[in-house]
Amino acid sequence: MSPIRIANAPVSWGALEFEGFNEKPLTYDVVLDEIVETGYAGTEFGDWGFMPTDPAVLRDELDRRGLALIGAYVPVRLRDPGALEAGIAHALQVARLLAAVVPAGDPRTGPFIVVADDNATDPGRTLHAGRITAEMALPDDEWAGYAGRAEAVARAVRDETGLRSVFHPHSAGWVETPAETDRFLAETDPALMGIVFDTGHYLFGAGDEGPSPVEALDRWRDRVWYIHFKDSSRELARQSRDEGWDYFQALRAGIFSELGQGGVDFPAVVRWLNDHGYDGWAVVEQDVLPGMGTPKASARRNREYLASLGL
Repeated sequence: MSPIRIANAPVSWGALEFEGFNEKPLTYDVVLDEIVETGYAGTEFGDWGFMPTDPAVLRDELDRRGLALIGAYVPVRLRDPGALEAGIAHALQVARLLAAVVPAGDPRTGPFIVVADDNATDPGRTLHAGRITAEMALPDDEWAGYAGRAEAVARAVRDETGLRSVFHPHSAGWVETPAETDRFLAETDPALMGIVFDTGHYLFGAGDEGPSPVEALDRWRDRVWYIHFKDSSRELARQSRDEGWDYFQALRAGIFSELGQGGVDFPAVVRWLNDHGYDGWAVVEQDVLPGMGTPKASARRNREYLASLGL
């Protein structure tokens, strides 16, 4: 039996962190109930304010459902030096809550602060998500500052709460492609910051010609501290590239399909994780916009699919 534990996240129910998509189609208690009912053992926090922010209340909501709290996504506008102070303050606000609910324990199991760019705020990166070229990357002289600000967030979180941070390479952000992830990792301290390897965002950003998810896991094995299981449709990705969709058009079209329906070779990914002794959490994420899809039914099918792979 694999030691990998399976969670889901509010984003699979359309609870998104993106500005302009703040409406939540379902309340947190319904989402938590449906996460349990569809067979998951843990959840991410979602954006600030979706779940209770009183530690005692949040702990009670989780405990009575038998759910672990394993991470929280924290967007920071990392290209902007002027946004760093507010970004650290927000990360600490979230980290203090997580640490009060789940004190830092085994570093392999979190909870993690998932540091991300403020994705989908730069028009060019949003327009070209899934087809980023080398010419669209950060200017060479900005990388050290960008990475240093991500490290500053992780350092503040670690020093105050003891929690570890992972960076999230993500569509429509400044670190999307394999080459950009390589550069980010080269610029950051491996003792301070790992990455969350998101299979779907990786495949969308890498494209048909990029290294496979398993090849990327081999390349970044020492920095992968946390896993997101997400699928990505190669056919819709090609259509997105051909027709010039922006990131939100790709989301609306269902670029992130149910697990096993897209281009990610999950049997190979699971085999790699088991062969390399990964025993942390894997979080199912099927990113949808508010009101899209059939979240509970999809969550159940996604869980059944993973069970068929021995998880």
